[in-house]
Amino acid sequence: VQLQASGGGSAQTGGSLRLSCTASGDSLRDYAIGWFRQAPGKEREGVGCISVSTGSAYYADSVRGRFDISRDKAENIAHLQMNSLKPEDTAVYYCVADPVRCVLHNQYGMDFWGKGTQVTVSS
Repeated sequence: VQLQASGGGSAQTGGSLRLSCTASGDSLRDYAIGWFRQAPGKEREGVGCISVSTGSAYYADSVRGRFDISRDKAENIAHLQMNSLKPEDTAVYYCVADPVRCVLHNQYGMDFWGKGTQVTVSS
C-alpha cells in the first residue's frame, strides 16, 4: 500500500487542523492506520492508531482528548483531526499502516510509511 499525507499547514494555539492520509494500491480496511510525528531535534513518536481487527483507536498521552483518528473505508482515506493545538504539536506528521497491528512505542513496528506533512503551531 502507498500512503500520502496531506493537510498540514499553520495554526495558532488552540486552533484545529485536519490531516488526511490517502491510500493507493490496496484497501485501508485491511490495515491498522496510524500517525507518527517528528519535531526538530527529536525522535519520531507515535501519535495514534486505529486497530485493523477491532477498530479501536489508541492515542499518545500527549494528544489524547485533543486528536481523533478516523477512516473512511469507502474512500480509502484516513484522517487525523487535531484540536486545541499547542506549539509542542509542531512537527512533521507521517501516516503509517500495518497489516497486523498498531505499534506506537517505536517507529519500527509498522511496515508502511508515507511522506510527511508539516504542521506548525504558533503561540
